[in-house]
Amino acid sequence: MDKNKFAAHRAFLQDTLRLQIDFRQTDQNLGVTPPAIQKPPSEGQEMILLPDHQTFKAFAGTDLVDAIGRRRSHRHYQPLPLSLAELSFLLWASQGISEVFAHGSALRTVPSAGCRHAFESYLVVNNVATLERGVYRYLPVEHALVFEHALEKLQTVLTEATLGQDFIATAPVTFAWTVLPYRMEWRYDLAAHRVIAIDVGHVCQNLYLACEAIHAGTCAIAAYHQEKMDALLHIDGENEFTLYLAPVGKI
Repeated sequence: MDKNKFAAHRAFLQDTLRLQIDFRQTDQNLGVTPPAIQKPPSEGQEMILLPDHQTFKAFAGTDLVDAIGRRRSHRHYQPLPLSLAELSFLLWASQGISEVFAHGSALRTVPSAGCRHAFESYLVVNNVATLERGVYRYLPVEHALVFEHALEKLQTVLTEATLGQDFIATAPVTFAWTVLPYRMEWRYDLAAHRVIAIDVGHVCQNLYLACEAIHAGTCAIAAYHQEKMDALLHIDGENEFTLYLAPVGKI
């Protein structure tokens, strides 16, 4: 083991960098307009409105203590579709918006450093009722989806992009969270990246617990081929790139 290399990487986990930053010079304190809380739909994209909160009553009654106690990572899924209402609930639980304060600022169902919420939620849909197979993106402000693009040989491409973890491609849907680092850098400068890594854990843990309410399972995935996964989602890999994945299916 190279102790110097390990020390450099361990330093990322410590909050010492914060003491070296002049926060008076961040874009936030210089009066730069904050980045938007979500990427807008592209021209010509039609929004697919998701079932609203009234449908979530069907998933009520799951005891939180039981849900936490039962939480496991699941890598085997039944060959059953998810309903659109179930998908709607999982998206709301993991990135839903409860209140918009102003441009660039909103409260969500998960916490985020400085209320920055630096993520976009993409879905690689394989078997969800009423949805074509392909890649979608969640619009939390409207609680809607937009269809991004189709994927030929979806299961093969997804398996290659996840380093041969073929169980991922058997799931009805795979959540793919990308990060737009500037949303956090706008406020925290170089201290942004440590809290981005912390924040994405909040998102995935909510997904785990929400899965318990619909008798589904998930498995957090941090191992993937960066360039292939970014290409699969059609993102640039620099200003936006893949950070975390989670397949979801009935267990």
